[in-house]
Amino acid sequence: MVPSYCIDDYGVCIHSWIAAVCPVRPIRSNALQRINDDGKLAGRRISKLATRGDTSQCLESRRVVFVGDSVTRTLFFQFIHTVDPKLPKAVPNDGSKHSDHSFLSESQIQLDFLWDPYLNTTSTLALINPPTQNSIDDQFKRPALLVLGSGLWYLRYADDSGGLPTWEARMEAHIEAINAAREKPADEVVFLPVEEVVPSKLSSERLDTMHSSDIDAMNSDLYHRIKPSFNSSWSHLLGSRSPRRIALLSVFNKMLHNSQTQDGLHFTEATVKAQANILLNLRCNAGWPPTFPMDKTCCRMYPWPGPMQSVVLVSLLLYTCALLYFSRIETLVMNKDYLPTVIFGASICIIYLSDRTGLWLKEQKQFNPWTFGFLCLAALAAGLATVRRADKDLGFLNRDQTEEWKGWMQIAILVYHYLGASKISGIYNPIRVLVAAYLFMTGYGHTTFYLKKADFGYIRIFRILVRLNLLTLTLAYTMNVDYLSYYFAPLVSMWYLIIFLTLRIGSQFNDNTPFLVAKISLSMGTFAASIDQKWLLEGLFEILERLFFIRWSAREWTFRVSLDQYIVYCGMFAALLTIKIRDNRLTEHPMWPACKRASIGVSAITLVWFMCFELLQESKFTYNTWHPYISFLPILAFTILRNATPLLRSCSSRVFTFIGKCSLETFIIQYHLWLAADTKGILLLIPGTRWRALNFVLSTMIFVYISHQVAWATGEITGWICGEENKILPVTRDVPRSDVVTSNPEAVLLATGGTDGSGTEPEVPGHHHSQHSLRWIDRLAEGTSSRQSSTISKLWARSSLKQLDMRGKVMMWAGLMWLANVLWTNT
Repeated sequence: MVPSYCIDDYGVCIHSWIAAVCPVRPIRSNALQRINDDGKLAGRRISKLATRGDTSQCLESRRVVFVGDSVTRTLFFQFIHTVDPKLPKAVPNDGSKHSDHSFLSESQIQLDFLWDPYLNTTSTLALINPPTQNSIDDQFKRPALLVLGSGLWYLRYADDSGGLPTWEARMEAHIEAINAAREKPADEVVFLPVEEVVPSKLSSERLDTMHSSDIDAMNSDLYHRIKPSFNSSWSHLLGSRSPRRIALLSVFNKMLHNSQTQDGLHFTEATVKAQANILLNLRCNAGWPPTFPMDKTCCRMYPWPGPMQSVVLVSLLLYTCALLYFSRIETLVMNKDYLPTVIFGASICIIYLSDRTGLWLKEQKQFNPWTFGFLCLAALAAGLATVRRADKDLGFLNRDQTEEWKGWMQIAILVYHYLGASKISGIYNPIRVLVAAYLFMTGYGHTTFYLKKADFGYIRIFRILVRLNLLTLTLAYTMNVDYLSYYFAPLVSMWYLIIFLTLRIGSQFNDNTPFLVAKISLSMGTFAASIDQKWLLEGLFEILERLFFIRWSAREWTFRVSLDQYIVYCGMFAALLTIKIRDNRLTEHPMWPACKRASIGVSAITLVWFMCFELLQESKFTYNTWHPYISFLPILAFTILRNATPLLRSCSSRVFTFIGKCSLETFIIQYHLWLAADTKGILLLIPGTRWRALNFVLSTMIFVYISHQVAWATGEITGWICGEENKILPVTRDVPRSDVVTSNPEAVLLATGGTDGSGTEPEVPGHHHSQHSLRWIDRLAEGTSSRQSSTISKLWARSSLKQLDMRGKVMMWAGLMWLANVLWTNT
């Protein structure tokens, strides 16, 4: 959609400091199909309002009137075809070009065109100066949209029309009449700019009379007659609305390109269709509810936050500012005790300003296979260039390796989201496998911990759930977004609870392998059967709505869950198998080398088969039917190949590891700070499409930096809320140091307890900034942040809330969220 600030309160496009962004990229031939299908224009977010339900709801069976010349007529026919595809999209070849046209859509919208290139007929004057409206019927007949376009005929036939002076006088009279009227002649009055022509393609007759200098002067005259006050330019940032009498769509001329016209005057269908879509956005978007997703920002202002949302925002802002102030009372240096909360609060404020105000622009995603390939290859090159080898074998699925794994997968997912590649089946299918791989590691990590530590205490549960959901819940309330829309955190939280319950029930018999296998299998079968019973989830969500005022979509959540309903259990079985291989020292068996070579060969064949299989699928919907049953194959194949030799197990990429440490935060924050409009668009920090590449680099750097800082701050705040544990819970059972380096270089080892897999204690986050964020799967397996004594917990100790036990804290926060849900409104 076009951002609301592209067309300000008085309808003037490209005003003052935002003028550089509204001009769109020239619509070249290679972009025609993309624009024609999706209504996409560079530099703006355009909502496609072509469905019958959208237009009928917006225009309410009202009347739409276009008045003007041949340029206006061309726009009219594209407009009516967008409203109702059964209506013509071009003027009929019946010799009635210079005449009126009237149509009625299936949704009973009256669509009229009045041929009046001079805007001086009796019908036009009656529309601009309607009689006093006293009855309900008169109000109903008032047009929902009035579009006026004129100018070129005054130049083409200057001798008969009076030329520029007459046009200026006519425009002045019309604009003054509309501004002076008690009520506008229509809900939305639009003046079209005088269309810029392409002199090199004009006929000789037109070239002699239609001069670009005259057109520029006419558009400048229109602009200054409808120009708002300077202060209104800030109304979009503040969310205020001043009455707009006339909209001037100056952006229309910025959408034109010489290659898109044959006669220098009338432009191609794709160009005019995009203009028609902007008209629909202008008329309709302000009427849509101000709720998630905020993707209809064209020609509308961001809504003021509701009462409870305002309370949350103001509280967060004041608390952050207070901490920032008090931390500097005695010294100019930030007090480290306050740093995590200040970082977290400031980041939330930046995220809000990015995606809920007009401070920065948003534009439509545009998929380009060459850009996608280049970004993926550039990331791969950066990852390979920073590969480092440890001085020993770190073991199977060691910490550095899983961080690296999550890092490169997250980069691929980010590029996929940034370019809007979800419609490309050959890209969508592998990305679905990457999401499944995250869940595989969730099952693997938690199962490894519980089988080796058998710590089923509730404190660990609270720590993991708080760590996973603190950022997500904060954004859900501050951004007024559905919690389930950040589907990854809710998904991982749900699976963690399932893993916990599966292993907790009958945990005293977890050492019995047949019993454990049967228990996991029973859990998998029970879950698969329950997810097929839609009434169960619908009933649960209905209970949540009635008791807790939580409104979630059972259909959407079922889709998310069912796609990967088996992969977590695959991770659980993989963890069990890995533990049994190590405990029984199967790597020392004479048949181990042969088994290893066979598994490597089968894994390589499996990966090749999967790539061919997914590319041959008819569509992503066809692949989705296969995905739950085959996603484990490429994941297990990659795991085996990645751990095939001691060299591969001891090497990892620093770049990928860095991203892996904050993968949860990058996935969540991308919704608003790197992307925009709740992932529907792209954030533009630098106005102007010519700076798109620079904008990508700058926004990426800021996005990654904030994500990394928030990852560390969230870990610290989690320790503050839940309290510090006596010790760091290891990923696996503590083993003697002598077992870390064995005589068998092919040994399948897990990272030892309390280490990073290399036999050294992890760095203290406060000492080295690069260690702020441990990877989230390790935090899940460890149940704590890397610090054993958080400085911020000292402040919490002084609070009376510290006296509450964990259950009391949970009840308190749950009660506050329940109260917020009860009082929440979207207006």
